[in-house]
Amino acid sequence: MKIAIAHDWMFSMRGGEKVLECLFELFPTSDLYVLVFDRKRVSNIIKKRKVITSFIQHLPLANKLYKFYLPLIPFAVESFYLMDYDLVISSSHCLIKSVITAPHTPHFCYCHAPMRYAYDMFDDYFKNTFPPLKWLFSFMLKMLRKWDIATSKRVDYFLSNSKNIQGKIEKYYHRTSSVIYPPVDTDFFLPSGDKKDYYLIVSALVPYKKIDIAVEAFNSFKKDLIIIGEGPEMNRLRKMAENNIKFLGWKSDKEIRVYYQNCKALVFPGNEDFGIVPVEVQACGRPVIAFSKGGVLETVVEDLTGHFFHSQTPSSLLEGLREFELMDINSEECRKNALRFGRERFKEEFKNTVDIKIKDFCKERFFKNAY
Repeated sequence: MKIAIAHDWMFSMRGGEKVLECLFELFPTSDLYVLVFDRKRVSNIIKKRKVITSFIQHLPLANKLYKFYLPLIPFAVESFYLMDYDLVISSSHCLIKSVITAPHTPHFCYCHAPMRYAYDMFDDYFKNTFPPLKWLFSFMLKMLRKWDIATSKRVDYFLSNSKNIQGKIEKYYHRTSSVIYPPVDTDFFLPSGDKKDYYLIVSALVPYKKIDIAVEAFNSFKKDLIIIGEGPEMNRLRKMAENNIKFLGWKSDKEIRVYYQNCKALVFPGNEDFGIVPVEVQACGRPVIAFSKGGVLETVVEDLTGHFFHSQTPSSLLEGLREFELMDINSEECRKNALRFGRERFKEEFKNTVDIKIKDFCKERFFKNAY
């Protein structure tokens, strides 16, 4: 089969890109279509693919200003020519699922999330934006939301990365989907080392991640907090933080693994669609302290592999930290829980689901043509 895999944009190796790696292992001859692409910041598995980019790739500073090119994305998505493919798989957190395919081509969308900033998290993304610019983004996203809903019909089968996203797909697109949890490399993230007396955050430093909640809580808690990550919130968070909070910038996977293995617990104050990081740290045998909403409700077992706080406020997190200090969470239980999300499990579930759905697709087309 001639197969195309489409992804929105790639500037780092985050959860969506880890999914892509597994898809390329499943479909090793597939071509990659991506709106904007930074070859220097992706893995060797992805670099080796045949990559077709959109015209946005050639616009000024596209890898930094891509959000300002949002009004052009529908044109870029529809500019991809996919009529010669037997199977199209879109890995979508924005609008790439709206690619146009041939009538005979089944299109599977692995949906990381409907476009968060266009639906339920606009204020989380743009709360610190200059007001006129915030209004401009609001207007643009209103138009994109209409287009997104209308073109969601181009997808033949939705696959969601969690029950959380399954619910959003049903709410916004009025479509059913099959849940396939994303892959976590549990063979790489292994328990090792001795627990040390520090808490850990591994995150992009952007507003919706709510890292400022953790900084304020640890200013009062006085325990050591290590923050690994980069982003536009870095300077603001540094100015807020007391001396017990250290910012390390971004680290390699091998370095992050060591911090996972030795931390007292991961702190996760955001509301994520699935959230790869909490599963990675559990694979290393360490627990999670998380806000009780989103994907963590499916990946963290309350008081067995972690502890929840129930309001996105510094005081609620501080209360959760103090409760956690009195708990004794077993490292083996954390590891056991994480093994549910391994890479081989993802590939097997994805392949089986696609095989079944393609047979249904072919039968449906056959009967339509016969009629």
